[in-house]
Amino acid sequence: MRTVLRRAAASLVAAALLASTFTASAQAAAPSSGFDNWSCKPSAAHPNPLVLLHGLGGNGPGNYSFLGPYLAAKGYCAFTLTYGQATPAIPVGGTVSIVQSSAEIEAFVDRVRASTGAAKVDIVGHSEGGFQSLYGPKVRGYASKVGKVVALAPPTHGTTFGGLVSVGDYLGLRPLVDQVLREFGCPACDEIIVGGAEVAKLTAGPIAQAGVKYTVIASRADLLVTPHETSFIREPGVRNEFVQDTCPLDPVGHVGLAFDPTVAQLVANALDPAHASRVLCGFGPPL
Repeated sequence: MRTVLRRAAASLVAAALLASTFTASAQAAAPSSGFDNWSCKPSAAHPNPLVLLHGLGGNGPGNYSFLGPYLAAKGYCAFTLTYGQATPAIPVGGTVSIVQSSAEIEAFVDRVRASTGAAKVDIVGHSEGGFQSLYGPKVRGYASKVGKVVALAPPTHGTTFGGLVSVGDYLGLRPLVDQVLREFGCPACDEIIVGGAEVAKLTAGPIAQAGVKYTVIASRADLLVTPHETSFIREPGVRNEFVQDTCPLDPVGHVGLAFDPTVAQLVANALDPAHASRVLCGFGPPL
């Protein structure tokens, strides 16, 4: 009887060790950084995965073809999507209503949280994506799912210039953008100009939400979101900065913010201020 018990105990120990080894191997196989890698599991150093939101007339993979891999190399699980497509057949996003796009974005935030097991995400948004990074936590009310927001030239208070679809120009999508505008129009364009309906929702009362840390980065050379200060949130706890405050000679324009090595470093520092590094000035596209 004792022999049988000893053998049974040995078998249980062996099974436990095998299970432990299998679990450790599975965990080791899961990457702790990556761009649009759905097997990625955030590390202790960067527990919040990133959701990257593109600009109007662009798409996720194109808008973040530089910044996405850069942040992944910094140790983040980073994910993007193309929200607000008028038709799935054309890879141009952000043209439908802000309300419709914001619902898609919240669903994507939930997908990222479920996939990674994270309680919160950090959001990096460019242009209209920057507006959505502010709009969603406040207007849709999912601030509890967000740790940090880094918004690049968001038309926070509306813009006096409606050509935000120029993001598509830089990505080589202009013919497709023109087709979308011709066939489906651009409800979002009217909603985020000065006096736009969704701007009014965002700016009615405080924009910054409790528990979320905000950084807004703009460029003095921006020709699309004007006046430049309309990007900023003049509220306690929000960091507002121009690229040129750090690198005065950087000529980066509105679209170029997503492709500028200077801005990439500013974004990384905003996401992890406890380990911020000195910015080495570069030159972004003056577009």
